[in-house]
Amino acid sequence: MSEKRKVNISIIGLGLIGGSIAKALKKSTSEVYISAFDIAETLCQAENERVIDHKLLNIEEAVKSDIIFLCLPVDLSLNCFKKLIPILEEDSIITDVCGVKGIFQRTWDSFSSKGIYIGGHPMTGKEKGGYSNSDPLLFENAVYIISERVKDESAKAKLLSIVKLLGARAVTLNPFVHDKVVANVSHLPQLLSVALVNNASQNSQEKNNLDFAAGGFRDMTRIASSSFNIWDPVLRYNKDEILSAIESLQDEIIKMKQMLITDQIDPLSRCFDSARISRDTIPKDTKGFISPLFYISVYVKDEPGIISRISTALFQESINIKDIELLKIREGAGGTFRLAFDGLEDSQRAKVILSNIGFEVY
Repeated sequence: MSEKRKVNISIIGLGLIGGSIAKALKKSTSEVYISAFDIAETLCQAENERVIDHKLLNIEEAVKSDIIFLCLPVDLSLNCFKKLIPILEEDSIITDVCGVKGIFQRTWDSFSSKGIYIGGHPMTGKEKGGYSNSDPLLFENAVYIISERVKDESAKAKLLSIVKLLGARAVTLNPFVHDKVVANVSHLPQLLSVALVNNASQNSQEKNNLDFAAGGFRDMTRIASSSFNIWDPVLRYNKDEILSAIESLQDEIIKMKQMLITDQIDPLSRCFDSARISRDTIPKDTKGFISPLFYISVYVKDEPGIISRISTALFQESINIKDIELLKIREGAGGTFRLAFDGLEDSQRAKVILSNIGFEVY
C-alpha cells in the first residue's frame, strides 16, 4: 500500500459486517481513510470512536472513493448498487458482502460503467447484528470469497490487500458457482434446521418432544433462531439453487428410507461411513457463517503465563470456557485468542472481567 496516499474507502452500512470492516482496518493500518453512510446516530458513534474519518451525507458521495463496500441487507445493497453503477468513476472499485452473488453479477452485466465490480462474501458472522456488535477481529481466519469474474488484476490485488488487512483468507470463486455452493452448505441447512424444530414441535398427546431435546438436537438446530428478515431476500434471490439442493436432499432421504424399510443394514452403514469421512475433511481452523457458541476475542501480548491469567480470572467467577483457540499471531504485535461460552450472559460477563484486568476484548 502506497505511503504517499491513503486508500480512500467508503462503507455503505455500518452494521455488523460494515462496522467490523471499519474497525479491523483502523486496527491494522493507518493507511486508510474511511468514509461511511448510515443513520446519524451510528455515524456519530463511529466517528467519536475514531472508527471512521468522514460521514457521508448520501450514498452518491461514495463514488469519489477508491473502494466502496456495500454492507446493507441484500435488497438494500442491490438498490444502492443500481444507483451507483452508472456514476462510478474510472477505476473505482465497488464490492458487496452479501450471501448471494449471481443477482449482483447479472445486474452489473446489464449496466455500463467506468468502475470495476468485484463481488465478495465474508463467511463469518455473529448471532446478533448491528454496529454495537461489530468486532475488529470478526474476520480473523474467516474465508472471504472473491468473485473470479474480475479481469482487472490491479483492482483485484487492491481488494485482496484489504481482505488481508482484515485478517481473512481470500478464495476466488465464480459468482454463480458460489450460489450453488452456499445453497448446499448455508441456505439448505438453514431451512433444514427450521424444519427439524417445527417437526419436533408437533408434540404427542403425552409429552412435549422438545423437553427431551439434548445437545445434538440443539447443535443441529441452533440456526433456527435466525430472523426471517435476514433470510427473506437470500431465499428469493437464490431460489433455483436452493430448490435444487432440496431435491438432492430429498433423494438422499428417500434412499435411506428405502434402506430402512428393506432392512439394508450394510448400505446404511456405508452411508454413515461416507458421511463421517466427508465430515472430517471440513477445515477446523476457519470460522463458519454463524457461530455455534457465544464468542469473545482477546488480544494479548506475547508473555509467559498469559493463558493462565485469563483462565484463572474466569474460573474465580465460575465461568466455564467451552473452547479456546489462537486465531492469529501478528509478528511483533502479539496474538488473538478466541474464547467460546455456552451462553450470552457468560460471554458478556467474561468480557467485563477480562477488560477490568487490562485485556483488550472484543
